[in-house]
Amino acid sequence: MTACAIEGGTAGAATTADPGPEESGEPEEPVGAEEAAEPEAAAGAVPAGPAAPWAEAPRAPGTFTLTADGAYGARLTAAPGAPGEQRAWYPERWTLDGPEPYAVPLPLHQPEEPDAQVVPLADGRVLIRRRVADRQMFSLLYPTGPATGELALGAVECDGMTLLPPSPDGSSVYGLSAGDHSSLLWLVAGGAFGPELVAEVPGHCSGGVWLDRAGRMLALDRQLPGGGPVKAVAVDLERNGEVTPLLQITPSSDDRLLLADADSGLLLLRSDAPGHDRLGWGVLGSCLPVRFPECLRPADVAVTPFAVQPGQMLMPESCAVALRIDGAAGSWVGVWRPQGRRLHQLAAPEGWSAGAGYWSRDGVLHLPYANAATPCAVARIEAPGDDEPLPETGGTGGDASGTEPSAAVTPPVVCKPVPLGQAPLHRAAPPD
Repeated sequence: MTACAIEGGTAGAATTADPGPEESGEPEEPVGAEEAAEPEAAAGAVPAGPAAPWAEAPRAPGTFTLTADGAYGARLTAAPGAPGEQRAWYPERWTLDGPEPYAVPLPLHQPEEPDAQVVPLADGRVLIRRRVADRQMFSLLYPTGPATGELALGAVECDGMTLLPPSPDGSSVYGLSAGDHSSLLWLVAGGAFGPELVAEVPGHCSGGVWLDRAGRMLALDRQLPGGGPVKAVAVDLERNGEVTPLLQITPSSDDRLLLADADSGLLLLRSDAPGHDRLGWGVLGSCLPVRFPECLRPADVAVTPFAVQPGQMLMPESCAVALRIDGAAGSWVGVWRPQGRRLHQLAAPEGWSAGAGYWSRDGVLHLPYANAATPCAVARIEAPGDDEPLPETGGTGGDASGTEPSAAVTPPVVCKPVPLGQAPLHRAAPPD
């Protein structure tokens, strides 16, 4: 099983002792969407087994979704109106890769329901999922002069479905229909004949994180039929949905994967293995234990990671991670690096779509926002540096600089990478 380590102890040591009072639960919203989709022919139905919005332009209770490169975004929104007035929801596409960001409304002949889900694609179209009676309907929307064009993709007969972040292969979008005994994974855009069933995974599944850039390995959080702990598993889409364990910190802990970076292998996860829900990090294929930094559990707030800096090949500890921080005063931004062991807290722009954003390779965080004065804009924040050197010995408390206690600095140990589900309890001792 995978070890867990509370940072501040000896390097490589594992513990499950309760490190402190329980923090509040965090929202887990899917954030970020990668490139996807090509035009499909319409197909028939296939049988199948919140951040606060600004007052003058409310958002539906979904997410603002971005492509992986940040070129496009999409959301459901409504025109400003008088307080208490009923408003019509419609999709809106944001173009963010030009000199100035701008938004394009994509309304059709009738308003959308607030539970519709939209995902921007790499070619500028927007995939929309609508629920109509007991069917999930899929279409691609695109601007055609002053009007909105729509290409129907087909439908799936099921009570509920969630669109996953588009596959990193740039041509596919998947939907997850979860049941108590099994969950169905559908290819809803990118197939040859409309929605296609590609895998049936035993148990109730949620989440959805891509582990590679080929769009083959998908991580899901699964609870087996009959109950029990939730464990992240990897689903191989090129082997008929073959399922293999990904996270098992302890046999009885709930271990969920939140984010993964294909370049560095950095994983952000949530687990109650330390005694209650904590944010932790590990490295895909590493033999080192999962670590649970103390700086990622500030008091009286909920902390949720939403973006990892790309391009840090084989350097997971240097990746900047953006986090959404929710407290009584609202939502703001956190920035953290594993090697820095400190959480920088930054003010978010007014009207930020909380939990939405992406990193450039050189460490600039892009945050989309809209308010009464600016209907479409992006704030750019350069990642703060962790300038002060790390302490060379372990400790039990923080210091005035806000640096988290660190383990003793030791030479790296060369070892054969193993899956996180097989990581040892302790780091192997270096040879004499």
